[in-house]
Amino acid sequence: MNLEHNKNEDVMKLALSQLRQRFDQVALGGGKKAIEKQREKKKLTARERIEYLRDENTPFTEIGAFAGWEMYQEQGGCPSGGTVAGIGYISGRQCVIVANDQTVKAGAWFPITGKKNLRMQEIAMENHLPVVYLVDSAGVFLPMQDEIFPDKEHFGRIFRNNARMSAIGIPQIAAVMGSCVAGGAYLPIMSDETLMVEGNGSIFLAGPYLVKAAIGEDVDSETLGGAVTHTAISGIADYKFDTEQECLDQVKRIMAKLGHQSKVAGFDRITPAEPTKPAAELYGIIPADATRAYDMLDVIERLVDKSEFDQFKQDYGKTIICGYARIDGWAVGIVANQRKMVKSKKGEMQMGGVIYNDSADKAARFIMNCNQKKIPLVFLQDVTGFMVGSRSEQSGIIKDGAKMVNAVANSVVPKITIVIGNSYGAGNYAMCGKAYDPRFIYAWPGAKIAVMGGEQAAKTLLQIQVAGMKAKGKEVTPEEEQQLLNEIKGRYEQQTSPYYAAARLWVDAIIDPMHTRQVISEGLAAANHQPHMLPFNTGVIQV
Repeated sequence: MNLEHNKNEDVMKLALSQLRQRFDQVALGGGKKAIEKQREKKKLTARERIEYLRDENTPFTEIGAFAGWEMYQEQGGCPSGGTVAGIGYISGRQCVIVANDQTVKAGAWFPITGKKNLRMQEIAMENHLPVVYLVDSAGVFLPMQDEIFPDKEHFGRIFRNNARMSAIGIPQIAAVMGSCVAGGAYLPIMSDETLMVEGNGSIFLAGPYLVKAAIGEDVDSETLGGAVTHTAISGIADYKFDTEQECLDQVKRIMAKLGHQSKVAGFDRITPAEPTKPAAELYGIIPADATRAYDMLDVIERLVDKSEFDQFKQDYGKTIICGYARIDGWAVGIVANQRKMVKSKKGEMQMGGVIYNDSADKAARFIMNCNQKKIPLVFLQDVTGFMVGSRSEQSGIIKDGAKMVNAVANSVVPKITIVIGNSYGAGNYAMCGKAYDPRFIYAWPGAKIAVMGGEQAAKTLLQIQVAGMKAKGKEVTPEEEQQLLNEIKGRYEQQTSPYYAAARLWVDAIIDPMHTRQVISEGLAAANHQPHMLPFNTGVIQV
């Protein structure tokens, strides 16, 4: 190990320590006092409910833990988007689990809460996974109702998805552990089976105060919409229980009896094998300085089974590496940005992390091959964008980039994206960023996502700002110009942080590089539940 490797490792471990500390912070939800109030009502927290429900010694891939990070500060924050969610196993069945966190504003829905819940339903629909809802919510956060209520991707879309999932045969089970108010009352009733906890669980379109205001009736919550009312009188709910644990035990029994799918996607998997090169060395491979070069093959060989990787067109288009491998036994096609300087077919040196004409052309062909062979795709992103300049433009970089983007957009095999380092501009799109429907997208702690790098963006914005000031007759000294540059760069770089991306669900999670194999494997296991795929067709491509 050299000094640079050790320095890189130290920086990565520091970033992982920060990741753990911040996760511990959001895992408290609304805080210790709010958790104690849950205990007083004999209620578990959202995380405790999931922990009780899922199978021991099985993976749980949490999605959106940092949703809402440093957002809604004026409203007191919304840790994890007020919802704990992920993919886990209940009674041996892989499924999506969504739990409202009542300690965060009584489980009320912020805009990011709606986005996160829709993301979890999208995962369920794409991968044909059963869904378990653990309901405990006061409904829409009224001060922000205009940002969560009426639009296509807002609160009401949840119930539309309930109906669509039911129509395509995806089981949905709702356990009502607390309040379920107003429009939110439709979610458990649109699920296949509804369970309620007596004394705490309630379902009604309008609570006692609103009923009093609307029609003058005095009624308590239990009479209005408690477990007895809905299991014995209205017939809306199917089961009632004295404790949350009894309720969750019944969920386990229901899941254990689900029928098995007659059709699955059929992605190839053999007995897994660990990489021969230690995965722990990943910490030292990625440079602490995101502008420094490294060999992406060193990363790949620490992610794939037996460290075996069969390169496609190895000597052509070298700034993108393409090839076949296995990850935890699953056959995959890997598309990765090469970060070291390479020599082109014409003998010219090409910058690492930049997509050139030949690289885009190669990647497009490889992606089409994987679709032809029903091999899922894994994208490893560390890209600064496409090559610019007159030579590239005259060589048709836009045309070759469009071919790659077309292949990514029309790909029908599952795509899983890992943002290892930089993810800038159109490179983000071509390497299957969020806009291109990856089944799952994760970021390492050093990831940066933006339209361009901080230095370039800050200088561009500075030129515009200074030109505007001079147009108004204001002289700008070099010292003032440097101060402006620093301020712009600071603001811009804050927005490139992986936490900024995770807060807005541009990525599903920030992960430890050592967990990359597991999240990819779990993602492919989920994708394999998909009963059929559409035919692959790229439409019109310029050649």
